[in-house]
Amino acid sequence: MEVRFEDVEVRKGGRTVLEVPALTLGRAAATALLGPNGAGKTTALRLMAGLERPARGRVLLDGEPAGRAARRAVAYAFQRAVFLRGTVRENLELALRLRGVPAAERARRIARAAEACGIGHLLGRDALRLSGGEAQRANLARALALEAGLVLLDEPLSGLDGPARAALLADLPGMLAATRATVVLVTHDRDEALQLAQELVLLIGGRPAACGPAGEVFRRPPTREAAAFLGYTRCGREAIRPGALTVGPGEREFAFTVERVVDLGTHLAAEGRIGGAPARAAVPDGAPLPAPGSEVTVSAPAAAVLTYRDDGRLAE
Repeated sequence: MEVRFEDVEVRKGGRTVLEVPALTLGRAAATALLGPNGAGKTTALRLMAGLERPARGRVLLDGEPAGRAARRAVAYAFQRAVFLRGTVRENLELALRLRGVPAAERARRIARAAEACGIGHLLGRDALRLSGGEAQRANLARALALEAGLVLLDEPLSGLDGPARAALLADLPGMLAATRATVVLVTHDRDEALQLAQELVLLIGGRPAACGPAGEVFRRPPTREAAAFLGYTRCGREAIRPGALTVGPGEREFAFTVERVVDLGTHLAAEGRIGGAPARAAVPDGAPLPAPGSEVTVSAPAAAVLTYRDDGRLAE
């Protein structure tokens, strides 16, 4: 399903919370809406679901206004999994009954979604007694069982940490691949977006700051503002990709003032500043530890250092 925003503006409390002049989300792909809190991510999702209307412009699903198409073409997994009394199977079945799906087809879809989400053994469980990770998987299964053309996921890993989050993050790409739908998910976590989505829309201040293939957006953020949100170290007109700095000489070198050395478990890293900007550089195995207060040379591959013009746009 194709999703298209045309001259969309949403206002709340007298201020603009989302402004999207033009945006098209492709078919049969996963797109992450990434951005800080208050960037308009969930508002954009609710527009696609027909739960809100813009003050100006329109959102189209395969050319049809979202408010009309969403009732039959959209599945929405809300950030917080909410279930009614009864078993997991009964909760999944209710959503299908409300869409008018015949009984035999309901059974097939529930079995397929439960297998994809790893909850086949939970279908008989009281839905109100699930753990956090189990509830999120059941929430996803309920959405996928609808076999809608557009699947919307609002912070699918919200509220999870530790092993439950790691397990669901590892399994979620396979779950999404099991559907032929267009998937749009909301997250504020850069690594989560890169793991789960092929396309990325970076929202900052209610406006798209970058759009395109996820890896490409990360490697070449089009503005300094986008680079900063994606974790780049900003040094004047230059920005250095996160994880690219190493203590010692290399292709692009910078003077680095050491504040402390930290043990990150997998490696040691020096934390300090480059020209006043906070930065972190890996300490090579066996290299002498830089002393706090000292100034050392750190370096990054040339391809990991981007230059921005005075207007904040990426220099070509």
